[in-house]
Amino acid sequence: MNKVKQNFNDLAIVRGTPAFPEKLYVGRPNIGNREHLLDRINDILDRKWLTNNGIYVQEFEQSIAEFVGVKHCIATCNATVALEIAIRAAGLKGEVIVPSFTFIATPHALQWQEITPVFCDIDPQTHNIDPNKIVQSITPHTTGILGVHLWGRSCNVEALSEIAHTYNLKLMFDAAHAFGCSHQGRMIGTFGDAEVFSFHATKFLNTFEGGAIVTNSDELAEKIRLMTNFGFAGMDKVIYIGTNGKMTEVSAAMGLTSLESIDNFIEINYRNYKWYQQELADIPGIYLLKYNENEKCNYQYIVLEIEESETQISRDKLLEILHAENVIARRYFYPGCHRMEPYNSYFPYARLLLPETERLSDKVLLLPTGSSSNKEQIRIIAQIIRIAIMEAKNIFP
Repeated sequence: MNKVKQNFNDLAIVRGTPAFPEKLYVGRPNIGNREHLLDRINDILDRKWLTNNGIYVQEFEQSIAEFVGVKHCIATCNATVALEIAIRAAGLKGEVIVPSFTFIATPHALQWQEITPVFCDIDPQTHNIDPNKIVQSITPHTTGILGVHLWGRSCNVEALSEIAHTYNLKLMFDAAHAFGCSHQGRMIGTFGDAEVFSFHATKFLNTFEGGAIVTNSDELAEKIRLMTNFGFAGMDKVIYIGTNGKMTEVSAAMGLTSLESIDNFIEINYRNYKWYQQELADIPGIYLLKYNENEKCNYQYIVLEIEESETQISRDKLLEILHAENVIARRYFYPGCHRMEPYNSYFPYARLLLPETERLSDKVLLLPTGSSSNKEQIRIIAQIIRIAIMEAKNIFP
């Protein structure tokens, strides 16, 4: 049974018992209709066609393309491999401008192919790459811009497109957070030269593990399909360098099952977002990231900025308190890619050009949501945060 906290002494970090008997995680998988999934898996086993562009992968790709409104979707084993393939297929080389405030896979997909990620600062309001800082990062070696639609909120697509056009650069997007989201009424996945989705288990719509590249370019799609399957263009005919980036049939079956429940998943996420909004509203120094409810959104993340000057407690101390209560809140994307290896060694002074990234990295905290969360849990989590802030000086004298 969940334990409601009433005062300072109730906190587990002081002397109380944890509020939750089991850990509450950020990114707990959403599961669709089990019977439909198992029916599909049994059909896969009966067909004895487990991978290599089977009927479920084909159906999943078609469904994603139709949902997004894009010509081509190529499903992959994961989003990191999808990024690597899309980057190579687009012909990127030299230097590519990318935010540091993102998951490490974004710059790794470049560096893995000996392309230098040039870290650019973010807009403090949107948390996305700041178009005003991009131009000063362009050099004769720059071949592209890789934007990230963080939290499902779109980049300034128009500004990035204009810069890419002016400087003859490729424009791609890491849309790992943004499946089911829109920008000015147009679905994310239809912008730039190509966009990459993640269907990892922690995403609101998952294929166990998986990703996809979407594009309106016939030429790019053809290259990507070749590169995802070793460069094969027929039974024994390899015409292009490639790798093994294919999605399996069972992953596609999970994806199709998840798609059947997508409206329900979004409804649950939105409900949780509104509950958090209500419960956290009166807590000083706690700022819940807002979504534009005029756009389509998956509401996948509950993102807080902790303003220590108002809370009198740091984000990391608050994290300790929540973890003690079995609320496994997360720091995203701490400490910023530029402070991780090998980039910290390659660019030891990058932080001087990334003040907003540095600031945000010390403030952001994500809370549990999704189909595993409920109103009571959210109320208790908010109460823990409320008591932590009221009693901060007593907890950490």
